[in-house]
Amino acid sequence: MITVERTDFVSVPVADMERAKKFYGETLGLHCPNPEAGWPEFETGNVSLYLVDPTAIGATFAPHTSHIALRVPDVAEGRAKLEAAGVVFEGEILDTNVCHMAFFKDPDGNALMLHRRYASHE
Repeated sequence: MITVERTDFVSVPVADMERAKKFYGETLGLHCPNPEAGWPEFETGNVSLYLVDPTAIGATFAPHTSHIALRVPDVAEGRAKLEAAGVVFEGEILDTNVCHMAFFKDPDGNALMLHRRYASHE
C-alpha cells in the first residue's frame, strides 16, 4: 500500500492551448503562475488544473466527460457572470438538496460545473 498525501493537479486535455489559457485565465479568472510554460497550471485553491495538449505527447485528444466541480460562493451569481461572458450552460441550476450545480463546457468540450454545497456532510 502507498501513502497518498493529496491530489496535486487534474490534467485537462486541450486542442488549442492559447484559447484554453484565455478561457481559464480570463473567462474563469483563475490564476496561472506559469502562463508561458508548455503545461500551464491554473490554481483553484486546492487542486490545480493542468492544461495539456495530448497530441504533444503522442496521445489522441478527447475531452473530459466527467465534470470538474469548481466551488464558487454563489452558483447563480457565477453562472450569470459567465453567461455574460458568452459561456453556454446545459440546463438550469440543479439543486440536489445538498448543493447547487450548474453545468457547462470549456471551448474544447471538457465538462465543468459551478458548485456550492449548502448542507452539512452529515
